[in-house]
Amino acid sequence: MKTFNSDDITIDCQDGQQLAATLFTPKDEVKGAVLIGPATGIKRQFYHSFACYLVENGYGVISYDNRGIGESLSGKVRASKASLQCWGEQDMPAVLEALKGYFPDTSYHLIGHSAGGQLVGLMHNGKDLSSIFNFASSSGQLKNMKLPYSLKANFFMNVFVPLSNLFFGHTKSQLVGMGEPLPKGVAQQWRLWCNGQGYVKTAFGKTVNQHWYHELTTPSMWVNASDDDIAIDDNVADMLSVFKKLKVDTLTVSPQAHGLDEIGHMKFFSRKSKSLWQHAINWLEQHSSS
Repeated sequence: MKTFNSDDITIDCQDGQQLAATLFTPKDEVKGAVLIGPATGIKRQFYHSFACYLVENGYGVISYDNRGIGESLSGKVRASKASLQCWGEQDMPAVLEALKGYFPDTSYHLIGHSAGGQLVGLMHNGKDLSSIFNFASSSGQLKNMKLPYSLKANFFMNVFVPLSNLFFGHTKSQLVGMGEPLPKGVAQQWRLWCNGQGYVKTAFGKTVNQHWYHELTTPSMWVNASDDDIAIDDNVADMLSVFKKLKVDTLTVSPQAHGLDEIGHMKFFSRKSKSLWQHAINWLEQHSSS
């Protein structure tokens, strides 16, 4: 028997942008509420099974599409003004405010995937989070990546992205298995930040004039997979160097230890990887208010 409700909702950002989202509500007591922060170019449906698992364990959940992605894209993707920066400054804070509205008087948690964890320091209301649990969130610094994957990553960022933007007005990332088509501004910023050090730190004092990376003291768990070519230990450490006061735990999981063929950068959230999800539940139970 289904122990929760799921409803598609619309969330209004402060700048007027509307986001498509899904609200998952437990039928019984709410232990806490979770914002699922998606990876770059990944639609919220990718996290559906994981969200169902969380809500079945008593947690309210909102998953969403960033502006310019999935059902949050209005019009042509080449016309979208979206950027990584506005995902962190506008989209994530709006979803957290919606989460607080739907689930008052509880604790609030971010479960971030890749960019969904990296951008937390751009949230003006990030201090309202009781905890952060990130998977595959790192700086993605290209120069730290190992051969042969570094060749593929450099080609995508420094050849495919600029050429695709030039010829099509956006990045056709779906052609190389990199999620949804990306608005030009998202891909440009992604390329710039991954070519630099500390990811978003590259933009401090340039496009990013206010942030909270130096102020967050939230308990956080940063999980990566031993077979992930992007969120390698050096890149996780590079991302963590941007935070000055964050309370940090790290965990590296291997597919072999969990009877899996692969985890990589994406498959933590696959139904086949359900054996990994208890890590998230254990973390939430440690940092929830009830």
